[in-house]
Amino acid sequence: MLKKKKGVPIARNSFIQLTKLSNVKGRITYISSHAKQENLYAVYETTERKFWRELAKCNQEEFAKSGTEGKCIEARELIIALPESFVEYPPDRLLKLFTEHFKQNYGTECIAALHHNKRKTNYHIHLIFAERKLLDEPIIKTASRNMFYDEKGKHVRTKKEILGEDGEIRECCHIVKKGEIYEKKLFTVKDERFKSNSFLDEVKRSYTDLINLYVKDEKQKLQVFQRGSVYLATKKIGKRNPKALEIETDNRKRQEWNRAVDMALISGIPEPQIMEVKQKRISEPIKSAISRKGSKPNLFAKVVTMAIEALELMIETVLVKKYKESLEQKEQLQKTDASDMEPVMPETERSEVKNKEQEESQPEPKQPEMTRMASKYPRFYKIYNELEQQNNAIYKKEKQRSAKKKELSEIKGWFKGRKKKELQEEIDDLTSQIRNMKDYLPKIVQKVGYRSVQEFLKDFKTAKSEYSQYQKAIAQWQQETGKEPEPQPHGVRAKLAANRKKIEQEQKNTQRTRSQSKDRGAR
Repeated sequence: MLKKKKGVPIARNSFIQLTKLSNVKGRITYISSHAKQENLYAVYETTERKFWRELAKCNQEEFAKSGTEGKCIEARELIIALPESFVEYPPDRLLKLFTEHFKQNYGTECIAALHHNKRKTNYHIHLIFAERKLLDEPIIKTASRNMFYDEKGKHVRTKKEILGEDGEIRECCHIVKKGEIYEKKLFTVKDERFKSNSFLDEVKRSYTDLINLYVKDEKQKLQVFQRGSVYLATKKIGKRNPKALEIETDNRKRQEWNRAVDMALISGIPEPQIMEVKQKRISEPIKSAISRKGSKPNLFAKVVTMAIEALELMIETVLVKKYKESLEQKEQLQKTDASDMEPVMPETERSEVKNKEQEESQPEPKQPEMTRMASKYPRFYKIYNELEQQNNAIYKKEKQRSAKKKELSEIKGWFKGRKKKELQEEIDDLTSQIRNMKDYLPKIVQKVGYRSVQEFLKDFKTAKSEYSQYQKAIAQWQQETGKEPEPQPHGVRAKLAANRKKIEQEQKNTQRTRSQSKDRGAR
């Protein structure tokens, strides 16, 4: 599930799709038949096939009674994409694990099949599940008198209501004679939670956690794309999808938006502001346009392009402000005179003050301990600095491109074709460079195990805050004790090495004490 390029893992979301089945018996035959599947590895069933026949019959009868138009939903199916490394596990046991996982969570019967596609590039599970459960005791009703039913299966009071002009029973009408069974219930009503919007999200989280338990390489672990994220999720293009080209175009726009979001986050634009742009510039316009005109090709791409421009304008405003502030700080530093600085206490006086404070104070306080996140701050800062440099470099390239576009728009006349062509080539080259530079932004954080810039920046802010608190605590401790802080080990290896060194030092001290005792005894 994780593709690699030049040794850098590209973060991938788990793919789990939910579909409705109007012919559950036919679908079961299709996914479980070696004759219909080239790469069928295993089939696992939690109940007999008879269950599915009865379930289909029950659903069709209930659907007919409801009088609803459309197709009857007999069952539902999950398609669960698996990492390719899972081919190493025994297919039977793997399929049983995933199927029983669903039955344990939802208590419904399932049938599942483990497949590869034709080119063996997509290892996946088809899991069909029932929305109804078998009743502990079937409900059987018998007719106390003759019962009459019209063409729609609706119960009518008298026989006359089902007779034609010739006095014969109309076609598709029928009679249930006294003592015969007229209603037989084997199943409960449909479980409404399977229709809810939250069900698929819940299943995705559950199966993603299960997949990650069995992924051997930490870098290949999957994540669930969070709804309400600042990013836009890309769509999977299925085999022989008639809208493949349209989806591919939309996906490119989604990726452009995601790279613009990365730049915005690095520039310091708060997430709520980015979410506001996404909501007002993408979600709401698309929803409104679809309700008025229906879904149209290129609609999504046009809306996202406008949203990207709005976000880039915000980025430019923030970066220009930062640039001005940095210039002001430099000017302020240059103006600062040595006389304006605070007088420095002589070293002898400082040592006397410290000694007095130590004499008057209580027992010496313990050196503050650095938290795990605070210890990561120096390393995180280097990564953040690299992100900022890359961000600024992209901004400069975009400024160059804007200048070239402006120059191109100002060229008039028939005889300037060569100049126009040269400028257009320069613009195209800059566009390609900018795209590559933006694509590199997430790779900077992926090198250290993060899946997105957003995820890294959250930890960076936490580390920065904890590191700042630690520095304040250390400064106060130094002022109180007059001592220099000792380095603190972090990480398992560093702590083991520190403990080993401590034990060795204690052993040396013990040996020295013993040798001194022997010397005294000799005297």
